Amino acid sequence: MDIELFYKSVLESDSAPIVICDLNHTIFYMNPAAKARYQKHGELTGTSIFDCHNADSNEKIRRVVEWFKADKSHNKVYTFRNDKENKDVYMIALRDDRGELIGYYEKHEYRTNETMKKYDLI
Repeated sequence: MDIELFYKSVLESDSAPIVICDLNHTIFYMNPAAKARYQKHGELTGTSIFDCHNADSNEKIRRVVEWFKADKSHNKVYTFRNDKENKDVYMIALRDDRGELIGYYEKHEYRTNETMKKYDLI
């Protein structure tokens, strides 16, 4: 069984945007929700995350990544609140099997109550 296929399926089916960067701050993956959200900026995969943000945000990204590097327990930072969309945004460390930092991603957590009926299979 190809576990990577399952991981990719989880990312691809998530309705929240997921943008994954390596330690050079290069965007190497965007799920379909992220591509739709940021489509006005064109194709971003392979470009620097710094091209998408202002100088202040870029400095914050650099500081967070340095904090991630400083300790293996440093893995999640709250970065932004969007009241219009009722969501919180975080930066999350990505680590290998040894706990070494290999990259990071942006995580959106929506706080709006679900309107779908539970187990509605119709």
